[in-house]
Amino acid sequence: MIMAGTGATYLFGTYSKEIKATLDYDQTTLNLLGFSKDLGANIGVFSGLIAEVTPTWFVLLLGAAFNFGGYFMIWLAVTGRIAKPKVWQMCVYICIGANSQNFANTGALITSVKNFPESRGSMLGLLKGFTGLSGAVMTQIYLAVYGNDSKSLILLIGWLPAAISVIFVYTIRTMKPVKHPNEVNVLYQFLGASVVLAVFLMAVTLAEKLVTFSRAAFAGVTTVVCFLVFSPLFICIREELLVWNIQKQPTDPPSEITVERPTAQVGEPNQMDDEKVVRSCFLTIFDKPERGEDYTILQALTSVDMWVLFLSTFCGLGASLTAVDNLGQIGESLGYPNKTVTSFISLLSIWNFFGRVFSGFVSETLIVKYKVPRPLMMTMVLLLACIGYLLVAFPVPGSLYAASIIIGFSFGAQYPLIFAIISELFGLKYYSTLFNCGQLVSPLGSYIFNVRLTGFLYDREALKDLAKKGLTRSSVKALTCIGVHCYRSSLIILAIVTFFGALSSLVLVLRTRKYYRSDIYKKYRENVERN
Repeated sequence: MIMAGTGATYLFGTYSKEIKATLDYDQTTLNLLGFSKDLGANIGVFSGLIAEVTPTWFVLLLGAAFNFGGYFMIWLAVTGRIAKPKVWQMCVYICIGANSQNFANTGALITSVKNFPESRGSMLGLLKGFTGLSGAVMTQIYLAVYGNDSKSLILLIGWLPAAISVIFVYTIRTMKPVKHPNEVNVLYQFLGASVVLAVFLMAVTLAEKLVTFSRAAFAGVTTVVCFLVFSPLFICIREELLVWNIQKQPTDPPSEITVERPTAQVGEPNQMDDEKVVRSCFLTIFDKPERGEDYTILQALTSVDMWVLFLSTFCGLGASLTAVDNLGQIGESLGYPNKTVTSFISLLSIWNFFGRVFSGFVSETLIVKYKVPRPLMMTMVLLLACIGYLLVAFPVPGSLYAASIIIGFSFGAQYPLIFAIISELFGLKYYSTLFNCGQLVSPLGSYIFNVRLTGFLYDREALKDLAKKGLTRSSVKALTCIGVHCYRSSLIILAIVTFFGALSSLVLVLRTRKYYRSDIYKKYRENVERN
């Protein structure tokens, strides 16, 4: 539930035009806002460090406060309820609002990875998948509650995710790993429930393009969506009843499901680690353990593996964030109506989900059964993204639909892979912080590719179009470019950069292939069996 409310950043393409029109911004300024959003969404070290010293409920409550405060201020500005803020103030507001998702990720996702260390790939894919679907889920809720009013969407993404975190704040907690005989099957049942939700949302999105829905129809659709979002709860209740019934039978032989808990949590220090933790982290910075053991934060951040992953993330996620943020404007420049542009963004959100669950579950299967290095899947995903960018740069009828699917899929697939690779190479002891360090460089990529590159080239093409008509910048209120040429150069450059990112991830494949051929989950199984 919490992860299903953390995808507000993916709706930027839907409401960005309202900000641009209401506050009279040009494309470069709007892209600066987009960069600020990406900066807030990816600078999660703050939430990671807080999680190291505070309980999970505090992390979630702080995230809820950030979410509501940031987006509520944007809504006040766009609706004219406060004086027009300066650009830097709007950047701060959207940065704070977007940063809240890191607190939800840290509180909910990292807790779940520690609870299920042997199924981390599937868990990351599943939970990040709900984040990918959240854009489409919140779109349906806003259409049912507010109608087609983009300004009200900003208000919705301010209060709804905050309310969810507050309601479920005490539900999320670290529990020591327990061997459950049906763990994999249960995760696949969760996957099945989420796929049904995704397919329903995709069908509704396509139907809304062909048929005009009434307010009552939107309300009916939203009711079904909410039921499907809650459906995993029924699976949980059934499994809890199963465990409870087994525990009630003391005369039976011991079951694989047990209430006994290990004395030390996976990824947390115990008595056996005492001898290793006597030296300062600054003294052990270059005394790195084997891959898969628990690195300190400084050991991980100075590792060659981490820097190769940073380079791949900089290129891959930086380019993907740029494409996602500009999808609404790309649709507008190619002459699509607003309703169709909304369909593109919803398609991107849904296939973002499929990318996340596919990369999580499939990469987990490939590792366990065939010892395929997880970074190799990262390489393939980035090569797929290159195709998506080129489809937009050289469009044919209907190609933007295919590009939305490819870009959404490849964008979503990168997150579970990056986070799982970090947990596998550097351990779980400081995963709260290292998880958030993994995406540190993507806002830098977003700033360079989105603000400095894409925004600049778009405005330049728009000014050329004005010059051809004999007009100047002061002659028009909004600087708008219409035509294939508006984004072609930018997207070709994004494809080249992403290809370089694929090559860098291939370097990581070569460096880690020996490690991935070993039994990387052996120590977690032994920890559960020993206790």
